[in-house]
Amino acid sequence: MASNTSKTARASVRAGQGTGGALSVLGEYKYLIPLANGRFAYVRNLTNGKTAHLKTDSEAFVEEIRILAAAGHGAKIRAELESLEAANPQHGWAATEKRLVDAGVFEG
Repeated sequence: MASNTSKTARASVRAGQGTGGALSVLGEYKYLIPLANGRFAYVRNLTNGKTAHLKTDSEAFVEEIRILAAAGHGAKIRAELESLEAANPQHGWAATEKRLVDAGVFEG
């Protein structure tokens, strides 16, 4: 039986079911869902309820994280980036975090 939705999309929907539509691991909301070995990520935005598919080295990614950090989520996002780097050092999450720090995303 063929389906018009991808396997990844179906898994994403299943992951969101029963958690109020938010990906949650041990009760913690996940802001970043890594894709393509860290080159892309879904960024889940609590402030507007939308999930953006962004290239991690793009200006749009920086701005999306800046919005979340300004809303008080910066520490959790930074912790997620550190966790992603620890789990997959070859994906370049440390470089992504450095780009965000250099852009002043986590300040103030």
